[in-house]
Amino acid sequence: MNKLILGLPKGSLQDATFLLMKKAGFLITVGSRSYIPSVDDPTIEARLIRAQEISRYVELGLLDAGITGYDWIMENDSKVVEIADLIYAKQGLRPVRWVVAVPNDSSIRTVADLQGKRIATEAVGLTRRFLQKRGVRADIEFSWGATEAKAPELVDAIVELTETGSSLRANNLRIIETVLESTTKFIANKAAWKNTWKRGKIEQIAMLLKGALLAETRVLLKMNARRKAVRAIVKVLPALHAPTINQLSATGWIAIESVVEEKIVREIMPRLKAAGAEGIIEIPLNKIIA
Repeated sequence: MNKLILGLPKGSLQDATFLLMKKAGFLITVGSRSYIPSVDDPTIEARLIRAQEISRYVELGLLDAGITGYDWIMENDSKVVEIADLIYAKQGLRPVRWVVAVPNDSSIRTVADLQGKRIATEAVGLTRRFLQKRGVRADIEFSWGATEAKAPELVDAIVELTETGSSLRANNLRIIETVLESTTKFIANKAAWKNTWKRGKIEQIAMLLKGALLAETRVLLKMNARRKAVRAIVKVLPALHAPTINQLSATGWIAIESVVEEKIVREIMPRLKAAGAEGIIEIPLNKIIA
């Protein structure tokens, strides 16, 4: 049987990735001490690995494909095939940023002020290349964790990953510059991408993952209306494409359904009702294949 070895991120992205895979149609289970998850697809063998390492193992061919951050692909300078951009993170559907941060009362205001300073970060390669482009020389040290707590007593500045900035603010740090904006990527090994079966499997997974992400922010609205009200209702509906309209068995009644962004439902439901819609139903979606 053909097999695809798939690397999945252990750590902060793990829960969000498992949930996304479930919505894409792949149920993944793993024991608390196991690094080999079980997948309900016999053609997929999963490995649970830190996101920092996945791109290296994909490049080496030890994994056929994997899900990791663009930041770690750049940090490792990995030569891989980027299959899909999956915009999700630990706390939501947004990119994350690596930023330069300093204590609120620091005299450091710009990147140029980092000349000769000590900086702690987990992304040493990213930070070094960023400073080199700015012509700044600094002492960059690898941080094993709790990076926010190291300034100002141990280091002058940090380069840290942030999604909302709340952790930096809680530690009395302010951002002076963004080093890199990163999203989650679905990547493949170059040789695996040239293999007909593996490429087909990778493309299948990518399509389903993108469909699951697209569905995260959308819902299906279904409603009935008298024929004379259809035009007014359709004007209210910002459909993904055109609304679907079907004749009901009852004379003069029409069924209307449309995929819309969830965030606007609370605004348009009263307008739909006022336009003549009845029996409005909101249905969550698992996947939208555009």
